[in-house]
Amino acid sequence: MKSYEVNFDGLVGPTHNYGGLSYGNVASQSNSQQSSNPKEAALQGLAKMKALMDMGFQQGVLAPQERPDVAALRRLGFSGTDAQVIERAAKEAMPLLVASCSASSMWVANAATVSPSADTGDGRVHFTAANLNCKYHRSIEHPTTSRVLGAMFANQQHFAHHAALPAVAQFGDEGAANHTRFCREYGEAGVEFFVFGRSAFDNRFPAPQKYPARQTLEASQAVARLHGLRDEGVVYAQQNPNVIDQGVFHNDVIAVGNGEVLFYHEDAFLETDKMLAELQDKLAKVGGNFQSVCVPRSAVSVDDAVRSYLFNSQLLSRPDGSMLLIVPQECQANERVWAYLQSLTSSGGMIREVKVFDLKQSMQNGGGPACLRLRVALNETELAAVNPGVIMTAPLYGSLTAWVEKHYRDRLSETDLADPQLLLECRTALDELTQILKLGAVYPFQIN
Repeated sequence: MKSYEVNFDGLVGPTHNYGGLSYGNVASQSNSQQSSNPKEAALQGLAKMKALMDMGFQQGVLAPQERPDVAALRRLGFSGTDAQVIERAAKEAMPLLVASCSASSMWVANAATVSPSADTGDGRVHFTAANLNCKYHRSIEHPTTSRVLGAMFANQQHFAHHAALPAVAQFGDEGAANHTRFCREYGEAGVEFFVFGRSAFDNRFPAPQKYPARQTLEASQAVARLHGLRDEGVVYAQQNPNVIDQGVFHNDVIAVGNGEVLFYHEDAFLETDKMLAELQDKLAKVGGNFQSVCVPRSAVSVDDAVRSYLFNSQLLSRPDGSMLLIVPQECQANERVWAYLQSLTSSGGMIREVKVFDLKQSMQNGGGPACLRLRVALNETELAAVNPGVIMTAPLYGSLTAWVEKHYRDRLSETDLADPQLLLECRTALDELTQILKLGAVYPFQIN
C-alpha cells in the first residue's frame, strides 16, 4: 500500500497583523507595529500550496481561527455586546485586544503533534493539540484547533484525537515545531524525534538565560505516551540553550528532518554525537539508514540561520530518492546562506535542489515555510478517509483565492483592530470558508 507525507498548510487569517507578541522570536519583535497586508499574506501562502501540489506533492489546507476572540476577552472581564467588548478592550487594555486578534494559528506546525499509524500502539494516526501556553495569544488556539482537526480527520477507525496537555508551565507543548519523524518509507515504522528546551522537574538539564524554553521534556514524554509510542521508536534531545537565547525559539528554526535525513546547524543540540548515534541505532532496527547533514557555524552563523530561516524550510522527498528544500526568499538575500545552499546542492548529497518562495508577510511576523505546514503521514486508506474538502486541488485553489480576494483587507494596523466591523468581516468570511472546506460548524460563533 502506498503512503504519503501530506503537508497541511495553515491558511492565513483575515486579522494577520504585526503585534510583536512573541518574545524570543526576533522577526516578530523587530517588525512590531508595522502595517500588515492580510490579503497578500494569504495569497502568498496559497501560492506555495499550489506550487507544491503542481510538483506532485500531496497538499492540504488547515483553516484559520475566529479573530478577534471575543470569548477570550469576556473571560478577562470585558462585557456587553461584541462591539462593546472590543471597544472597551481597545480603550482599557489594547495589548489584550491585539493578543485576541492574533492570526498566529497560520503557523500550523504548532497546531499539534502527529504520530502515524505505523508507530502507534493501536494502529491509528494520533493527534495531540498543542497547548502553546508559553504565550497567551497562542494559548487560546487549541480548542478551535481540536475542532478543526476533528472535522478534517473525523473517521475514528483511522484517527485518534487527544486534548491539549494541562495548561501549566511544566507541560509547555509547542507541537510539531519540536517534533520530527525519521523513517525509510512513510508507511513503515519509524523513529519519532522530540526536541525539548528544558525539563520542568529535573534540574540537571541547563536552561536558557534570556528567552524562554517553550517545550518541556515532560510534555514531549506525555505526548509519546498518549500516542502509544514504543520506547525503541522514540529519541529525546535537548535544544542548545545558547541558541534559544539567540532567537531559536523552536527546533524548526535550527533543524529540519525528513525520511532518513536530519539537516541541522552545528550548534542546534546538546550532546549531539550521542543523539545522532541513538537515532542511527534505532532507525537501523526498523530497516532505515539514518543520515545527517551538519551545517558548520563557520559557513552559516546562528544569527544568519535565524535571520534567513534557513532551517525553517521544507525538506521533501522526490520520486528519484533525492530531496528538495523549500526555503524563503530571505535565504537567497543572505549572501552566506545562499553560498552554502549552492555548495550543498552541488555536492552530490541527498539534498539536490532548492526552491525559493516569497513568504514575506509570514516571515516578517516570524514564521517561514516550515511554520506554515503540519505534516501528516498517511497510507492510501487513511488518505481516502480524510475530509476531501481540505485536500488541495486546482478548483479548490481557485475558490480559496477568490474567497481571499473577496473578504480580506490589504492593509491592517493596530488601530484597525479596534474596529468592530473587522469581527463581522472575519465571521462572514469564516462561515463561507467552512462551506468551501466542508468542515461543518467548528467556530464558536457557529456553535453558540
